[in-house]
Amino acid sequence: MNNMKNEIRAFELKVSDAEILDLVLRLKRTRYPDQTPGDKWKFGTDKQYLSDLINYWSTEFDWRKQEDKLNFFPQFKVKLDDIDLHFIKADGKGDSPIPLLLLHGWPGSVFEFLDLIPLLTDPKSAGLKNNPSFTVIAPSLPGFGMSFSDNQKRVGAVQMSDFFKHLMTDLLGYKKFATQGGDWGAFISTALAMNYPESVLGMHLNMLPTRPDPNVSEGASEAEINYAKEIDFWLREETAYTHIQGTKPQTLAYALTDSPAGLAAWIVEKFNTWTDNDGSIENVISRDRILANISLYWFTKSIGSSFWPYYDRHHTQWTLPDDEIINVPMGYAAFPKEIRRPPRSVAVRNFTNIRQWTEMPKGGHFAALEQPRLLAEDVGKFFDSILQF
Repeated sequence: MNNMKNEIRAFELKVSDAEILDLVLRLKRTRYPDQTPGDKWKFGTDKQYLSDLINYWSTEFDWRKQEDKLNFFPQFKVKLDDIDLHFIKADGKGDSPIPLLLLHGWPGSVFEFLDLIPLLTDPKSAGLKNNPSFTVIAPSLPGFGMSFSDNQKRVGAVQMSDFFKHLMTDLLGYKKFATQGGDWGAFISTALAMNYPESVLGMHLNMLPTRPDPNVSEGASEAEINYAKEIDFWLREETAYTHIQGTKPQTLAYALTDSPAGLAAWIVEKFNTWTDNDGSIENVISRDRILANISLYWFTKSIGSSFWPYYDRHHTQWTLPDDEIINVPMGYAAFPKEIRRPPRSVAVRNFTNIRQWTEMPKGGHFAALEQPRLLAEDVGKFFDSILQF
């Protein structure tokens, strides 16, 4: 990496009153389509849910309260090439906390981690007495939230891994570090393990970045056959967003950068579809946390740039090539409503050092939001086993 200005500066998020007022006025002018006849959510975001959410957003939601929750954690920025990278750094309690790079995905943000971080940094106080302590470094991915500014360069998952390796080893001084991630965080963690294995103590994933085209040959197991059927449905019914974001991201960015209601509809549909929610998103994620996440995309104008990893993936090779073997110790938390769940027999084709594979009782794609305690317990158990190995 060239031309890097590596001064790490303290940061605090502060949205102006004028920006908040502008958002409220836009929300109050929302124009809705009619509701497509048929089952709610089948054709996209349900109109009644969205209109209730928009009304709450414009009349009751307290952005300052959510802003304060984020600013409770120490935050920093550092200039890496053209990107002013934002990250939380929460020091672990006790002796020798493990440095943990905690990575979000799309359409998430560091707001996903507000309940998880204390469970990792101070597990004893949280009642997780057998868990080790972690110093958590949780960046906003380049192009997301506070790691975006107008006209900056766009980078994909592999390039992001280069930034984070530089951050962790060269700037923060960790010879080796742990990683945890789902969604793009899982892809980035895998790229780190693939390209910098000497720096990665181990990686814990709650999504596996294997290709969604399983080779079901004669003699395939029942689990592999079922997985192939699940992938076939997912590719037919649930991947339109990846094709739009991966082919014409700029066009969609105009609509979602101009309309907060449109932005909310685009994101909240994923929260509904990808969570283990028993019929209502807010059974597992609070309305305020949903809107904090959406508001962050709105205030930072980063929704368009957040699409770029999809474009990069569509126009380069898959992050994890079929023939790539990764021997970094890996733990996997298999949440039952994850968007795709390859069986272990598929995972071992790429990950040859799976030390822990946990079938979780409940949870979906947004594990840190839905089941932070289950996730923290599993992360702690895995890395404790690495240290004891």
